[in-house]
Amino acid sequence: MSTLSEPLPSHAALMDATYCRQRHIYDATRRFFLLGRNRLIAELDPPPHGHVLEIACGTGRNLALIAEWYPGRRLYGLDISTQMLASARRRLGGRAILAEADACDFDARSAFGTARFERIILSYSLSMIPDWTRALGTAAEHLAPGGQLHVVDFGDQADLPAWFRRALRDWLARFHVEPHRDLGDAMARHAAELGGILRWAPLHGDYAQYGVLTRG
Repeated sequence: MSTLSEPLPSHAALMDATYCRQRHIYDATRRFFLLGRNRLIAELDPPPHGHVLEIACGTGRNLALIAEWYPGRRLYGLDISTQMLASARRRLGGRAILAEADACDFDARSAFGTARFERIILSYSLSMIPDWTRALGTAAEHLAPGGQLHVVDFGDQADLPAWFRRALRDWLARFHVEPHRDLGDAMARHAAELGGILRWAPLHGDYAQYGVLTRG
């Protein structure tokens, strides 16, 4: 939840300014409303020795759980914020290769030594990326044949009270977060382009949305 996709220096500075202090309490506070992350990890099931990339890895919370739940996998993370990466490096040590990069435009082979991944994760990050459709397409392009892109993010809260939707949107805007109601449609288009399939589900009254794109 910590990357943007316009020119790297300006948005890196914005994210660093946003999270330079927040990163110290990020995991303790976000666990109450970043719903669906543990479900994503539980359903990830990467193959033995598979390559797993998290785009916008933030503090490394998800990668740390993946390392615990799926030993032996090769883990990678990128983020545009040096502040968030500092937290991720402290948490992960040598369990993952991390790189500073833009979600929309990164050289995976140069950064990680591989250009294809069996599993890729976007967890509460697309709602922070202005050109989020480009970021989604870039992620899908880096899937290995038969690989899966797992995405969880905010929904439009259509089944929740209007007062709750307003309060949540106002709060999210303070952190440059904007949910995308057409995320499922965008994932379906990328799945079709790659000859793959999409599994899609709203979570908790469409508080969140979760999709798994499997490349053909």
